[in-house]
Amino acid sequence: MENELQRLKAEAEEALHAIGDKAALEEFRVKFLGRKGLLSSTMKQLGKVSKEDRPRLGKLANTIKKGVEELFQDKKEVLESSGGGIVEDVDLSLPGRSLPFGKLHPVTQVMDEICAVFEGMGFAVAEGPDVETDHYNFEALNIPKHHPARDMHDTFYVSDSILLRTHTSPMQARIMENQEPPLRYIAPGKVYRCDSDITHTPMFVQVEGFLVDRKVSFADLKGVLSSFIHRMFRDDLPLRFRPSFFPFTEPSAEVDIACVFCGGSGCRICKRTGWIEILGAGLIDPEVMKMVGYDPDEFSGFAFGLGVERIAMLKYGIDDIRLYYENDLRFLSQF
Repeated sequence: MENELQRLKAEAEEALHAIGDKAALEEFRVKFLGRKGLLSSTMKQLGKVSKEDRPRLGKLANTIKKGVEELFQDKKEVLESSGGGIVEDVDLSLPGRSLPFGKLHPVTQVMDEICAVFEGMGFAVAEGPDVETDHYNFEALNIPKHHPARDMHDTFYVSDSILLRTHTSPMQARIMENQEPPLRYIAPGKVYRCDSDITHTPMFVQVEGFLVDRKVSFADLKGVLSSFIHRMFRDDLPLRFRPSFFPFTEPSAEVDIACVFCGGSGCRICKRTGWIEILGAGLIDPEVMKMVGYDPDEFSGFAFGLGVERIAMLKYGIDDIRLYYENDLRFLSQF
């Protein structure tokens, strides 16, 4: 066995001396130093030698293996310092390779812009859970069980009392329960409804906003939303407030803007009316105030909710909301 170890040592040294590139060096490592390599296989035979010779041969085997490993590392360092043994002609006059930069999704861009506008008006940003309780999603917003207004929401239920939130309005109740007025917040986030067509998706992004203080009027609501719309689109864009119904606001209104596709003259997109609905709003219902422990005779406020995808569609002239979520780079790269 001693002769076999010495032979392997000589063979390894000769092979290392002839190696000129990293590929050959890796072949050498597998052949001689790998778990199933020649040195390991030979060392496994130590159990078959006599007890008297075993210590001496074991020490010799370890010394030879260690020596080969050191020679292997020396050769590896030499090849790495010389570029792996491969010499290439490099034309330094060639231009560098340009790498494409990633971009924010258009919905993310618009949501950041919306938040920036409201933050500029003094609104703080709050975020809440996507998985919500029935209490905060409905009951705390004046929508008790069996209320017909629940039909306005196509809800994904996890259980009888747990659901995927259908709007970000639950943050209104959560914040009002734990803080005293004055309050001025927006709550952006994903919401979920069982709906899917060219203007609806099962998951979309919404921004809820509300303000609570003493002597808050509908005029304050009109001023905030008019300023927001003009900053998001253009200063001279016509808009109107149209009476509507929401169970957690009274009075309630929907806000329309002049159709950005036809300029208000009437087209297929605006159903020949010249107007497109952009968001819902209203004064916070006194019943909602009572449920969070506020005195509606002392405090008042307004709330509004808007879909970020809808704003993005109007801002960029997109007529199919599904384009935002098909991940087609030909579409997304335009933004």
